Amino acid sequence: MNVLQALFFPPEQPGGVSSMVPYIRERFRKLGWEMELFSLPKRIRNKGQEEIEFETFDWREFAGNPIVDKYIQTLKDYIWWTKLRLKDNKYDIIHAHHPVAALAMKRIYPSIPVIMTVHSSFERELILNRRIAEGGPEHRFLTKLYGELEAKADRMLTVSRSFAAYLGGYVKRPEAIGVIPNGYDEKRFKPISHENEVAQLVTVCRLVPAKGIDLLLKACAELHGRGHAFVLHIIGDGPIREELETLSQQLGIYEDTIFYGYMLHPEELMPFFDIFVLPSRAESFGSVFAEAALCLLSLVGTNVGGIAEQIDHGVNGMLVPEENPKALADALEQLIVDPQYRYELARAAMNKAKKTYSLNRVIAELKKVYIEFGPADFASKRTETAE
Repeated sequence: MNVLQALFFPPEQPGGVSSMVPYIRERFRKLGWEMELFSLPKRIRNKGQEEIEFETFDWREFAGNPIVDKYIQTLKDYIWWTKLRLKDNKYDIIHAHHPVAALAMKRIYPSIPVIMTVHSSFERELILNRRIAEGGPEHRFLTKLYGELEAKADRMLTVSRSFAAYLGGYVKRPEAIGVIPNGYDEKRFKPISHENEVAQLVTVCRLVPAKGIDLLLKACAELHGRGHAFVLHIIGDGPIREELETLSQQLGIYEDTIFYGYMLHPEELMPFFDIFVLPSRAESFGSVFAEAALCLLSLVGTNVGGIAEQIDHGVNGMLVPEENPKALADALEQLIVDPQYRYELARAAMNKAKKTYSLNRVIAELKKVYIEFGPADFASKRTETAE
């Protein structure tokens, strides 16, 4: 079986799908499968010229909007780059991990089955990051794309039950959307036994409003006011970094906070911390929670989306209501004052992550999908198991 993994971002990008798919390729290759990664380089801009037509709606209704026009041009660029770089029709299956990749590949290779995994909601991210208005033309264009994906892709998958329910509102057959949560190669994560005299809090994310770091800073200010010692480590960069640094100064916790900026492999540093916290305003899955669990950190997150599917409150982490810095401070306080409790939660989180979000589980589930849509003579290999 020859499978093309069609990404949007280059696979060296950290986090989420880009940090998972190369390991999927490695495992499948050990099983004797052929698997190739493909993505659009950042340098490719405004190369594509082919006209775009959709089956389920007329995108020109939204033309003239900068975000819509950029999206369409990116699709044209992906088509141009694919035709330039992929010369033949040698693939049995194409597994796309971004709507642009799926639509481009199905246009170029209409006879090849395309599996589409929707990993996140671009429109929700734009709304939460205050770049578009809910119900506006950009929002309507981006949500109509889900119907186009349903019409064009041979199978639609996503990464959590909550996100499948969200997508279901925009397609004709929501029951046909499959769920395969992300998986991780345990060898990447190396928990380290350590004793921190002062609790070390860490978060890893792009610094945008959707991630709720402003709420985390306010919660930490509340902890500071209650007399608790801690250090907050913020790994990541983004457009609101300066705004967040200013807020930490205004709240009086700048000396307790370290802004690291971008880091390619944060999992190498995370095992030295104690508590992972991310009060996201929305998450389709929240890969970094599973990664933090595999580093033996206790988890604190908001009760939204895929986070709530990973954390069982009080069992393997703490869930707090969204937009509630005081509740976030209360949860963090419990873990700061009780190291034994946070260790128990961390151990439970690691055990669940190893069982539920193992790469072996992803390989086994993907194999079933690939065999279903692959060549007929490959069906005899259904009993083959991942190594």
